[in-house]
Amino acid sequence: MSEIQPRDRSKAVPLNMRVAEHRRDLIDAAVEVVGGDRTSFVLEAACKRAEEVLMERRLFLLDDAAFYRTARSRGGMAYRRACGPLRYQPRHRVTCFTD
Repeated sequence: MSEIQPRDRSKAVPLNMRVAEHRRDLIDAAVEVVGGDRTSFVLEAACKRAEEVLMERRLFLLDDAAFYRTARSRGGMAYRRACGPLRYQPRHRVTCFTD
């Protein structure tokens, strides 16, 4: 019998999409401002949003120092805006409320 070989996750794979022309133009305008290329810009934006979505659905148990360090590293208001209203509960439990 042949063994199952693990996949090389570092290898680039295609990701294709079709977009309306006005959306492509919007992306291209932003790329001109920040520099770089469209593919890198779209990939970076998609990965950032994917991380935000996944983080919103996690429960973090933090001590006081870790809670404030995390809130500060996320930019204070940016952290609250990304995560929704926060409720500080006993045992340093942070619950994110999303719609």
